[in-house]
Amino acid sequence: MASGAHSLKAEREKRIDDAERKLRIDLAAAYRLIALYGMDDTIYTHLSVRVPGPEHHFLINPYGMMFDEVTASSLVKIDLDGKMVEPSNWQVNEAGFVIHSAVHAAREDAKCVMHTHTVAGMAVAATEEGLLPLSQHAMEFYGGRVAYHDYEGIALDLDERERLVADLGDSKVMILRNHGLLTVGQSVAEAFQYMYYLEQSCRVQVAAASMSGRLRHVPPDVAEHTAGQFVRPGQPPKGMRLWPALLRKLDRIDPSYRD
Repeated sequence: MASGAHSLKAEREKRIDDAERKLRIDLAAAYRLIALYGMDDTIYTHLSVRVPGPEHHFLINPYGMMFDEVTASSLVKIDLDGKMVEPSNWQVNEAGFVIHSAVHAAREDAKCVMHTHTVAGMAVAATEEGLLPLSQHAMEFYGGRVAYHDYEGIALDLDERERLVADLGDSKVMILRNHGLLTVGQSVAEAFQYMYYLEQSCRVQVAAASMSGRLRHVPPDVAEHTAGQFVRPGQPPKGMRLWPALLRKLDRIDPSYRD
């Protein structure tokens, strides 16, 4: 029986290792894709993913590494107190720890958390109205589907975590006012797809606002109907149709993210 228990433990650890390896590859890919699509901010901002296990350990970028340099093995594993779980030659961004630990701890479904500082995202975050129903992309986030969190300064104060998660609620996307964008997902694929299309919505809004004509808002009933169309029965989980295509694209460009 002891031998059988040992075998079960070894098999469980192997599964966890395999699962973590896949998560590392997916998260490293997300860093490369954020850079590829112009959503990075040099070495700043952060993406994280929680690894399997009851400890709520999560992986995050090495602070000081450009997003297009990140690899699966270079990701840093930390706990909810910001302490390194495994040795690393790199530190982590303290603001990244504050934001990501808050969401990972509060939301079991928030296995992946992404935060960006893009020009378009920060521009929309700097407006009182926030995201407007101006494009089909933006319809997905209509009607309270995007949360908002007021700016409190650089996210270094631990007590901000409680207010941040309260404002996020059960939303998958949040605009950090005067700051940037945040998305969460059950997978890296889901969080990335939300981030990509939230960013596209912001870019369209900024472009439309720069034109001389009046902005044409989609009527509320049409916007709500369209938002509902983004959640249809029988569809694969969010991001799972797009993600393999994105990985193939990265593999053609530079597969070193897998290292």
